[in-house]
Amino acid sequence: MSEHNPAQWFKALADETRCRIVALIATEGELCVCELMCALGESQPKISRHLALLRSVGLLMDHRRGQWVYYHLPSDLPSWVQVLVDLLKEAQDLNDEHQRLMRMGDQRPMRQAISCCP
Repeated sequence: MSEHNPAQWFKALADETRCRIVALIATEGELCVCELMCALGESQPKISRHLALLRSVGLLMDHRRGQWVYYHLPSDLPSWVQVLVDLLKEAQDLNDEHQRLMRMGDQRPMRQAISCCP
């Protein structure tokens, strides 16, 4: 898939899990796979597949800090995509996901360098 292709971006966002991933990351700033697994209650392979697709169309970027790979939105998203992300955040009810993230406590990698995936 090529970056900056609106049809591919809409296709990538046509999945509920990917919409929730984008909304969570947009809200939190950045998240790692284990945080997304906990927040969404999904397996590592499923989350990783969704992240790979979102990266392939340019909706997400990743960076490594120590042993953790964090996913975040690119700072240079076209303005229409940023509007779409803002609407997506507004439309999603992420209360349960945020509660699960909070329950992770010190298991979240940004707070403590320990394994966050039990």
